[in-house]
Amino acid sequence: MSDSGPGDGGYFWCLRHHRVETGDDVCPAQYRLGPYATADEATHALETVEKRNAEWDAEDARWNGEAR
Repeated sequence: MSDSGPGDGGYFWCLRHHRVETGDDVCPAQYRLGPYATADEATHALETVEKRNAEWDAEDARWNGEAR
């Protein structure tokens, strides 16, 4: 499944297959999020991304003087 080398350790969330991947059985880097320390963290990767994006958007708004 991997054409970009082994998974560098840890757990990854595959955006293509919507599952946790680990070890040598990982999709190319362009299709995965991680690495995460646990499979549970990888399972919640999209929630983590959404939360971080909201935090960064709010920080950008504060930086630009926009009310949020």
